[in-house]
Amino acid sequence: MDWLPLLLSMKLALICTVILLAVAAPLAGLLAYSRFRGKSFLEALFNLPMALPPTVMGFYLLIFLGPRGAIGSLWEQWTGAPLVFSFLGIVIASAVYSLPFALMPMKTAFQKIDRRLLESAYILGLTPVSAFVRVVLPNSINGIATSAVLVFVHSMGAFGVLLMVGGSIPGETRVASIAIYEAVQSLDYGEAGRMSLILLAISYAFMLVMNRLSRN
Repeated sequence: MDWLPLLLSMKLALICTVILLAVAAPLAGLLAYSRFRGKSFLEALFNLPMALPPTVMGFYLLIFLGPRGAIGSLWEQWTGAPLVFSFLGIVIASAVYSLPFALMPMKTAFQKIDRRLLESAYILGLTPVSAFVRVVLPNSINGIATSAVLVFVHSMGAFGVLLMVGGSIPGETRVASIAIYEAVQSLDYGEAGRMSLILLAISYAFMLVMNRLSRN
């Protein structure tokens, strides 16, 4: 069995998880504790990838990340390399597509924290940022861990978005989900079955972890 697509999927999922934990934490804090005009529209925008078909999301990402897109053209001028059909391109696509799965559990966990803890932190002289780092985050470990699990599993199984943005370049963008699709297309059900079984086991293990975190 070709292990390279599986290893590439794990690498992609791990990088996306780290990126989204760093990005989603302040965004979830903003949505959980701030009140401002247009907040509902902003939250709907962040959660939009969860409602859009993967091909629609992939199409718009292909436009923005392509050589004529706002982001893709700047990247190509800066580095001389295209952003689409590259590993960095599928990292960006996967991160955008998985953002709601990092954002929602964190926001829920932040909202469950007793406001008296934050009030006490402010009385003791902590700034809002310090209170967020020293009070909110340590008391939201389960929510943060749930976000990490969901993002990792979702990134491991992403298909349509990655296929449109990255194609199927061996060792670069040919992740496990794409390799399974191609194996089925070529009637190699044995290869597809073995790879699918490994992804099933990984996903099931992570779901068990998430259920344990939810109970706690």
